[in-house]
Amino acid sequence: MQTFFNHLSVSLLRFVLILPYAWIIQLGRGLGWIVAHIPSDRQRVVLINLRLCFPKLSAKEIEVLALQHWQLFGRSILERSRIWLGTPAQINEMIQIDSEIELGDRKPRILVNPHFVGIEGGIALCALAEKMDWPRGVTLYQKMKNPFFDQKIIEWRGRFGGRSIPRQGHLIETLREIKNGNFVFIAPDIDLGTKDSVFVPFFGVQTNTISAISRLAKLSGAEVCMMQTTLKSDCSGYICHISKPLESFPSDDEEADTARLNQCFENAIRLRPAEYYWVHKRFKNRPTGEVRIY
Repeated sequence: MQTFFNHLSVSLLRFVLILPYAWIIQLGRGLGWIVAHIPSDRQRVVLINLRLCFPKLSAKEIEVLALQHWQLFGRSILERSRIWLGTPAQINEMIQIDSEIELGDRKPRILVNPHFVGIEGGIALCALAEKMDWPRGVTLYQKMKNPFFDQKIIEWRGRFGGRSIPRQGHLIETLREIKNGNFVFIAPDIDLGTKDSVFVPFFGVQTNTISAISRLAKLSGAEVCMMQTTLKSDCSGYICHISKPLESFPSDDEEADTARLNQCFENAIRLRPAEYYWVHKRFKNRPTGEVRIY
């Protein structure tokens, strides 16, 4: 039965791929609206996260923000058809690159990519790499529970020459890719357990956060740039913005570096709160003595 649903899901992605992009946007928003009105554990997680991070909002304002989030989340799910299966032309129609750095200079860099609904925007760099003579993209990823889709997504992300490296146990490979000047994408704003993580503030809440970026930057001598893929002002597509390197990063204080990144994420999220991935259990692990949130 699982095999049937796996192949059905791929067939649905291929069907969505042939639709005009404007249709994908509207169908995705409709899908999100439906999901928002079906009681579920993830719906509960979204509401808890929003109440924690925006305590001054009223219950009605939280409800409105949650619905906006689900509509954008639904849109992003259907947009995966283009991200994972689309041609460079289809991806470039959807995502515009806006960089403050020279993308072809092959300096060692880490591109820090927080979990907005456009989280997969780095694929646009990969799709353009050969044409623009840019380095390849390398994603540090967390293995999926479904082995079929784990392998499929590795294949799809790599179809333009990119690589996917598991987050755990591949330090030497990761450092080699950074030092070779390839784009290395890391999304640290996720709770993967307390190993190699520290509790630092995020929206005023002590939050278990991956601290690897500070260490990798020290070991590799890499610049660290923020990469955020967010909606255009008319919502017709996305802009993948790559910032100048963070100044004085890394420091000698790994915890302070990690807190600084969280503050960067928070500043960006406050500008467009509906676009963040509130479906994640961002506050899953708690400091010793604190009660569970979810």
